[in-house]
Parts: sequence; C-alpha cells; structure tokens
Amino acid sequence: MKYFTEKDSIIRKIWGKADTVLFIFAGASAEFTLNRAVDWLYYTGRLPADPLGRLFSTVAYSRMILFSDEENALKYIDQVTAIHQSVETSRGTKIPAEAYLEVLYMLVDYSIRACELLEKKLSGKEKAEIFDVFAQVGTRMGLESLASSYEEYVGDRRQQLTNGLFYNQYSEDLYRQYRKHLGPSRFLLLKQVQLLVAPQQVNHKLNRYQIKWLLPLLQLYKILRFFKLENWVKTAMLPQEYARQLKNLDTAF
Repeated sequence: MKYFTEKDSIIRKIWGKADTVLFIFAGASAEFTLNRAVDWLYYTGRLPADPLGRLFSTVAYSRMILFSDEENALKYIDQVTAIHQSVETSRGTKIPAEAYLEVLYMLVDYSIRACELLEKKLSGKEKAEIFDVFAQVGTRMGLESLASSYEEYVGDRRQQLTNGLFYNQYSEDLYRQYRKHLGPSRFLLLKQVQLLVAPQQVNHKLNRYQIKWLLPLLQLYKILRFFKLENWVKTAMLPQEYARQLKNLDTAF
C-alpha cells in the first residue's frame, strides 16, 4: 500500500507530536488574524465561536491527509475542497486564490519553524520534503501559481510576508476570542509561543515587542521532553476538556 507520506518522513515526525502541532497552530493563529481573507473565517461564525474546536478539526483533517494511504488522502483533500466550495456557494463569491496559497504556505513555514524550535535544525532536503508534501495537497486542490520548488516557495513566502499581512478589525476580535476561550494565563502563554515561532513580519504587524521570557523555559521543557516527562506541561497548555484530543495528537495513525 502506498502512503501519502513515507512512514519515516520528517513530516510525519513533525505532525506526530502534540506539542509540535500546537506550536504550528499557535504561529498560524497569529498570522490568520492578518490574512487578507480573514473575513471568510468569520462568515460561518465557527472560528470566533469556538477557536479551539476549529483548531482540532483542522488538525484532524491535516493528520488524516498526512498519515493516510494515498487513495484516502486524496479523498480527504477533496473533502476539504468541497467544504470550501460549499461556503463559497453560500456566500455567492469565491475565496481569493491567493488566500488558499497563503494558508498552504503557512503550514509549510510553521512546520519548519516549530520543528526547529522544539527539535533540531532542518536540512535543505528536509525543508524541501515538507514543501513537496504540501505542494501535493495544493496541486490536488487545483491551486494556481503554486511554487514549483522549495526555492521558489521561499521567494513567494518572503513576498507574502512583506506585502500580504493586514491588521484589521478581525485581527483585534480574534485575539479577544482567543483570550475568552483560553483564559488569561493560557492566552499569555499563547502570545509567548507566537512571539517565538512567528516570523518577525507577523510580530511587527501585531505590534509585538515583548520580552521572550518563554525562551529559557523552553530549554527546560526540551530536557523534560527528552526524558518523556513533559505531559503535564502539554496538558496545561489547553483547557481540561481538550486533554483527550491533545493526547491523541501523540498517536500516529
């Protein structure tokens, strides 16, 4: 049976660990607020009403694609495409093509950033492999202007971060929702993780100049992680009702 990703691939190692996945989506949650198509995330009302639930549904689809055999992975990609097309039909207009690319490129970038923050520096070959996997997803979705190589992606991503970030009323409201659903202490932790993992351009647009006090604690966490003593830290990152879903992120398909 042919799998969508190789069983020993770097992408599986990244997306097979709960804390790395959380760091990916912590970074993405910052950049989402600046996305030119952020209003689409508000159209159904699901994101502001339940940002954590939306996080886990997005993670679930992503992992089903990345850990499935090729046939089923393509079916899951088609389901994601159909969901977006349904929203477009309901609203009577199309999601901008560049918005799809921005989200796809975010997943590439934050997969690399989260891994390098928590695990190790990645080689050029490993970074290219991560891009290639998500490029397959983009190709299946029929995305236009998709980079043809990792090198081209780097240039496109740089341009995206320079000219494609916009602070608006949704940016402010999303952060209010994050705080409401996480509580003050977890919200403070989220902002620190974002400060560490998000690109400088994102933090600048969000007017983030705080001290990175989490950085030394992150070194301690990596030691706990090495000895497999980090579970209590991970469970503290989200409300208790998400403990089971968080635990499942450490289970490979």
